[in-house]
Amino acid sequence: MKLITFYGSRGLRIVKGENQYVWDDKGKKYLDLHSGHGVAFLGHRNKRVVEYIKSQMDEIMTLTTAFDNPIREEMLRELDDVKPDGMDNVFLLNGGTEAVEMAMKVARKTTGRKKFIAFRNSFHGRTMGSLSVTWNKKYRDPFEPLVGPVDFLEFNKIEDLKKIDNETAAVIFEPVQGEGGVIPATNDFAKALREETQKKGVLLISDEVQAGFGRTGKVWAYQHFNITPDILTAGKAIGGGFPVSAVFLPDDIANRLGEGDHGTTYGGNPLAAAAVTAATRVLKEERVPEQAKVKGELFMRMLRDALADFKSLREIRGLGLMIGVDLRLNPGLAIKVLQEQGVLALKAGITVIRFLAPFMITNQDMELAVNAVRKGVSETESKGGT
Repeated sequence: MKLITFYGSRGLRIVKGENQYVWDDKGKKYLDLHSGHGVAFLGHRNKRVVEYIKSQMDEIMTLTTAFDNPIREEMLRELDDVKPDGMDNVFLLNGGTEAVEMAMKVARKTTGRKKFIAFRNSFHGRTMGSLSVTWNKKYRDPFEPLVGPVDFLEFNKIEDLKKIDNETAAVIFEPVQGEGGVIPATNDFAKALREETQKKGVLLISDEVQAGFGRTGKVWAYQHFNITPDILTAGKAIGGGFPVSAVFLPDDIANRLGEGDHGTTYGGNPLAAAAVTAATRVLKEERVPEQAKVKGELFMRMLRDALADFKSLREIRGLGLMIGVDLRLNPGLAIKVLQEQGVLALKAGITVIRFLAPFMITNQDMELAVNAVRKGVSETESKGGT
């Protein structure tokens, strides 16, 4: 029997994880700045999350949201402190793409419109709806026709926002584009986007599956821009490593949804609710967003100082602990060298080394990563980026 993966093999057999580190089957230790595409932001096997899931397993594991349950009630109380502004309603699903699918359905149901607008270099998922608002044609083309109509505008180009029209149900955007190259929105662009969508009666969906839940230095990435979206999708870090995603909605939207408008078999199961409860406590009590802000600023400063003399360096950018090293060369070799040096990273866009560090990363870890990326970029330059 063979496992279908859809991802190229990294040539490692990982057998253990603890906080910001993983170990392979030969006992070699790695600093994990890949973190499962950002899932392990609260660390591998975060003790508080693991203990809460274990405790819940002794009670009940499977229960649909048609039945009330104490752990879900506890989760809602914890989330109340960190919920997006004005969004008193949440629906739990299993992964980020499901959250985007629901957000798109909600937009169509509540506006009566069909059209969506997304942005170039966006990534929102790989199921049919979320794929339709994902920019990369390599992902989309084999599966056309997808959900439409969809228009793609230039990210961070204010003039393009005039193309938002009265036929649009929703604009979906990432406050920091992840897969597309770790590209933060500009303040002026985010403000203009919010103004234009409100003017046209268009819903604004903030897709924070990767950027949300503390990673960028605030609980939610949209908070950097002093705007409030209409719908927010979350995932990855929100479960502390357990598969769970969420859609947050305000009353005026949630109250227009009815029984049967959406559903899920596993979404909101007691184990997921326990994971979200514990993860939210960690987020608050360990001041995770504040740590991400301080450490992210330090990490980017160290990277800029260490890489300033490389001709291939285009830019180092990001927010909090969502960081991209943009090169003028293919970063594949550099990522391989990083791995050989005991640092796991991943690619973003065409030319970017992406770091999605767990929040407990230390100064010593950063030094290891900086030295490794210097070596990786040096070898990449010497071989012309091949």
